Amino acid sequence: MRKVLVLTEAKAGNLRGVSLEVLNAAHRIAEGGEIIAVAFGSEATHYAHILGKHGANKVYIVENNELNVYTTDAYLQAFRQVVDCLEPEAILMPHTAIGKDLAPRIAARFGLGLVSDITDVQVENGEVLFTQHIYSGKAFEKKKVVSGIPFATIRPNNIPVTEIKTTIEVNRFHANIKDLRTIVKEVVRKATGGVDLSEAKIVISGGRGVKSSDGFKPLQELAEVLGGAVGASRGACDAEYCDYSLQIGQTGKVVTPDLYIACGISGAIQHLAGMSNSKVIVAINKDPEAPIFQVADYGIVGDLFEVVPLLTEEFKKVLVNA
Repeated sequence: MRKVLVLTEAKAGNLRGVSLEVLNAAHRIAEGGEIIAVAFGSEATHYAHILGKHGANKVYIVENNELNVYTTDAYLQAFRQVVDCLEPEAILMPHTAIGKDLAPRIAARFGLGLVSDITDVQVENGEVLFTQHIYSGKAFEKKKVVSGIPFATIRPNNIPVTEIKTTIEVNRFHANIKDLRTIVKEVVRKATGGVDLSEAKIVISGGRGVKSSDGFKPLQELAEVLGGAVGASRGACDAEYCDYSLQIGQTGKVVTPDLYIACGISGAIQHLAGMSNSKVIVAINKDPEAPIFQVADYGIVGDLFEVVPLLTEEFKKVLVNA
């Protein structure tokens, strides 16, 4: 049995789904031991009960006004104090923008090995084995920690969320934070109003084939009907058809949705690195020789401006009758 510490994340005051996936991974590692969820900020009390429904035995709400908005210095100081106090036997956190920034710093401070971007975790003969995809998703390898405690970040949309109801104990932890090098004065958010791209179960993505920023409108309509998110290739971002926050690929976000619809995307290797592990891939392209068709489960050779609106209308009919 192990004591596993999980860093949870919230966005706009709401718990991110990947936090629940990490709790399931922690349940596997703990093997009946204690799972402690750590939540930062004053709004954490609103979702503490959700963590208890998904396996957390204890929730530590770390309080300090500097933790309401993420900064590297503040979170690093606070999490170090939590680790020192609780002395966990394993640490897990989401492989998100925050996790990718914070985890290496925590590992360096405590002299731990870090296994990042994990897609699965199992325990065999008492050893924790982490599955990590390599070579742009073409292969995977299993790693184990031979010295120190297991420490890993979990890629969203890979470990299922399960309800593991436990008796929860909520504690408040005051973090002493000082000498900050970065202070957030104001946060200006883009009014996307849509589903978080990294956690979306359905992603509609556009490439240079959309031809302009207006070319993304049919994709946005389809995404709205399906309850999905809109993404883009680097080519579309470089052409200024959309913001770089939508970029999927080797130098952008890595997504693993249940359904990925690639519209006007040729399928360069850099883009495939960010979406090739999607469960079902649908490609729409006028060029029948486009490389994207080699990885697609279903392919449609045609003009996306004709095909996507037709798909939107058909999905509307299906969902209305469902």
